[in-house]
Amino acid sequence: MDVLSDAIAAMRTGRPHSGRQDHYAPWGMRFPASDGTGFHVVLQGSAWLIPAAGEPVAMGPGDVVFLAQGREYGLAGALDGPLEEIRPLPDGTWPGTTSATPERSGPRTVLLCGAYMLDRSRAHPLLSELPDVVHLPTRVGAHRSLRTAVELLGAELEEPQPGSDTIVTSLLDTLLLYILRAWWLGERQDSGHPTGWAAALADPAVAAALRCIHGDPAHPWTVEELGARAGLSRAAFARRFAALVGEPPLTYLTWWRMTTAGRLLRADDTPLRTIAQRTGYTSEFAFAKAFKREYGMAPGRYRRQAS
Repeated sequence: MDVLSDAIAAMRTGRPHSGRQDHYAPWGMRFPASDGTGFHVVLQGSAWLIPAAGEPVAMGPGDVVFLAQGREYGLAGALDGPLEEIRPLPDGTWPGTTSATPERSGPRTVLLCGAYMLDRSRAHPLLSELPDVVHLPTRVGAHRSLRTAVELLGAELEEPQPGSDTIVTSLLDTLLLYILRAWWLGERQDSGHPTGWAAALADPAVAAALRCIHGDPAHPWTVEELGARAGLSRAAFARRFAALVGEPPLTYLTWWRMTTAGRLLRADDTPLRTIAQRTGYTSEFAFAKAFKREYGMAPGRYRRQAS
């Protein structure tokens, strides 16, 4: 997998969920802080995204907002109306709202909404540096793949067909990646001089090294070998990688190996010996020692707690 796909896969827990909602003015919802992330797309009408901090965001048809950091926010048809408190159900999904008027006489807003649960204890820095609110306004000719994914997801939710459960889950994963790709590309183009991970992914040398690490974390990478893959000397590569990623190459390699190990332990009952081999450790003992140093507990205990 590539770096962006890996970052999502490592943090994701459980299945994403989504829904298509109709609201008639006046309506308003307040979502509490959570471990997850979510998105809203206006399919018809208009809405206001009201973050816990910062200015409200006006949304029109086709606009997408992504709430990256799981902070409290509101969503409403107008800024001066009350917000109904929304609490997640035990399975992590969100209930429908009762804010629409019984007569349905006010202006109508149709929303496409989705949410993803994340393990923020191992948050990838690529996601951690996103702003609280990512707003992707509709523009002619912009983000065509994202718009196509939105249309497909909306159609599946409006008229479920055989296979819709699997299709919706796959489309939610696809939509999340398109949202993040659109933001990263926009950040690079708008700023002209991107920083942080936007710059790391745009830098050919650092991006090549990251692909090596993510493509084969079990390989016994050295700074010299990664530098060679990046087309730079050892010293020049180490400086550039640390400047853009925020830590030395082998420090990031270890962090990614342990993050991968945690995901594998949560996923199934794969033997520890196998997980050790997949993450670059020659023995189960060496792996367990490194894992405990990183997580503060043995791999077996981590797996039991995660289950």
